[in-house]
Amino acid sequence: MDNHTKEQRHYNMSRIRNKATKPEETVRKFLFAKGFRYRKNDKRFAGRPDIVLPKYKTIIFVNGCFWHMHDCPDFVLPKSNLDYWIPKLQRNKARDTENVNTLKSLGWNVIIIWTCELSTIQKREHRLSLLVEEIKQFY
Repeated sequence: MDNHTKEQRHYNMSRIRNKATKPEETVRKFLFAKGFRYRKNDKRFAGRPDIVLPKYKTIIFVNGCFWHMHDCPDFVLPKSNLDYWIPKLQRNKARDTENVNTLKSLGWNVIIIWTCELSTIQKREHRLSLLVEEIKQFY
């Protein structure tokens, strides 16, 4: 049973963005401050990556733990409407895998950043410092 009315649920779901989320903006601002230049949500690539660094042949996805079924404490399967949610989330995960494999086969370095890795200041600083190393290592 849902705790919200149909109107409340519709309003909540309509506020979930697929572009320019706070975690994406955090990563973008960090990269820009470090001198990296990028493209955002480039349609030419499988999965429409959040960040494309053409100079470094690197693509970055900033994934939400819920929507992409990350194996962490932040991912909790909904209690209701499982007939809808389980197939939907499994399709998301399968599509992610397919997109990453396609991009890697084209020679791109693919980096996935999970929102749980950005949840606290300490985690964020650690993950973003590793990000620079990952980008430059491939280059």
